[in-house]
Amino acid sequence: MTIIIAIIVGIFLGILSALYKDTFFDRLISVISTLGMSVPSFFSAILFAWLFGFILHKYTNLNMTGSLYAVDDFGEGSYIQIKNLILPAFVLGIRPLAVIIQLMRNSLLEVLNQDYIRTAKAKGLSMFRVVRKHALKNALNPVVTAVSGWFASLLAGAVFVEYIFNWNGLGKEIVTALNTLDLPIIMGSVLIIATMFIIINIFVDIIYGWLDPRIRAK
Repeated sequence: MTIIIAIIVGIFLGILSALYKDTFFDRLISVISTLGMSVPSFFSAILFAWLFGFILHKYTNLNMTGSLYAVDDFGEGSYIQIKNLILPAFVLGIRPLAVIIQLMRNSLLEVLNQDYIRTAKAKGLSMFRVVRKHALKNALNPVVTAVSGWFASLLAGAVFVEYIFNWNGLGKEIVTALNTLDLPIIMGSVLIIATMFIIINIFVDIIYGWLDPRIRAK
């Protein structure tokens, strides 16, 4: 969910920031993305949990802590609590979102200065069609690379956020297993992370081929 939020919002804001270069909107997005890259995730997790889960709880109805599954009051079973996913996913998505915005903006600006883009504009194509059909795919390569790296790091690097929100995730499970020297859990978790990382890299190679036909030719 973190990566989905970062990809959709980051690419959208990065495109708008590139199209409205040097405007107030562009400068505002640049400041916000710089702050997003600078703030540690554990600090923003504490801040968002306190603000939206405690101070504004009666308006947001969000909890300070909680996992995806919760046990009902009668102990008869568990049920899914989607609202507990909102704050951890948003907090973890701040830094990759900021990186994707900057990468998308800079990459798209570089592509828009190419000769074939000027040719497309000279043909009378609208800026929307120029970006969608000619510029966007060529500008996505660095974004895909960044997303693959962030996806892999989030699998095990979210332990601080998981502890703050009391989220029963893989990172928290690994730290607990390390504290209790539970070697089978440690080995199984590392194996899962390594397998996911390999699968992600395979998908990234496939996406590279789809974005750039020259890679498929090789």
